Amino acid sequence: MSNSSKKKKILTILGARPQFIKAGVVSREILKHNSLQEVIVHTGQHYDVNMSDVFFQQMKIPKPDYFLGIGGKSHGAMTGQMIEKIEEVALNEKPDWIMVYGDTNSTLAGALVASKLHIKLAHIEAGLRSFNMNMPEEINRILTDRISNILFCPTDKAVENLEAEGYRNFDCEIVKSGDVMQDGAFFYKKFAQKPSCNIQDNFLLCTVHRAENTDDNEKLKNIFDALDEIAKNVQVILPLHPRTKSKLENINYKISDNITIIEPVGYLEMVWLLEHCELVITDSGGLQKEAYFFENPCITLREETEWVELVECNANVLVGTDKEKIIDSFYEIHKNINNKQLLVNKDLYGNGKASQNIINELLNDRK
Repeated sequence: MSNSSKKKKILTILGARPQFIKAGVVSREILKHNSLQEVIVHTGQHYDVNMSDVFFQQMKIPKPDYFLGIGGKSHGAMTGQMIEKIEEVALNEKPDWIMVYGDTNSTLAGALVASKLHIKLAHIEAGLRSFNMNMPEEINRILTDRISNILFCPTDKAVENLEAEGYRNFDCEIVKSGDVMQDGAFFYKKFAQKPSCNIQDNFLLCTVHRAENTDDNEKLKNIFDALDEIAKNVQVILPLHPRTKSKLENINYKISDNITIIEPVGYLEMVWLLEHCELVITDSGGLQKEAYFFENPCITLREETEWVELVECNANVLVGTDKEKIIDSFYEIHKNINNKQLLVNKDLYGNGKASQNIINELLNDRK
């Protein structure tokens, strides 16, 4: 095969189920181009029993070409072993690009391999900042950004963050691509599945899983005390994360019967819940945006967010873990819920064209 007809190879590094869902929309775009080839590596960072063959079939996602089986270890051990194994794959596959998503340990490991082997690095979801250096995700995203050759930013704010940090002076390209999560939300909406539980006509969706909330007994108790109060007014559906369940059991906290606890759900069931709920309460980064995609207000159980544009347009309110703030914010939103005027600006996150923008940039790369 001549150099002019040789396929450009992309080595995609993934480690958690949300990353596979994001990468799925990009993989589908890659398949449209005969000049591109994708090799997918699953590090195994988050072992998920739901990620069987059926998961990949249902989600229309290519199965990984490599499964490294690295998970359940400390940050250092996990990241170190990932670097070793990803390097072996990269030396074998000789990709033109390594592509990473977000801010996991898998993201950082893939980025470091690309840098050490002088393989061009593309970072999707670049430029996000919570400005909380106690979060391991913040460290991962900052380090990955700094050694990336092309930074695909989901929002204007992400671009501004990089510019404020001097990235225009670095040997890299900054591209506002839009958010691949919005691409996914638009794609998967037609495949949504209703969970098999008792769901009332009016309900709110809640998730609690972040370590800064679950590892602090007082914060955790405040959140669930507030949810108990809210559940007296409207059904609260809470897919209970295993870590959260374990932490509550450790402090002998009994969740109120007012709250509808369900098992963790798959993404297609989550899409159904997002589409049909009237409000979201969460400490998840991704769910804040997905609430917005489905035109629902969001109460965020954190002191800061990477998605400041949602706060600025009043689609999202930050309440931390203050019980009264959580309850007051619920009442303020709920009293106007029937005539809510949440104007979703689809262009805020790329209007579902992020994956197309990303692949076009890589196709046009001539370096």
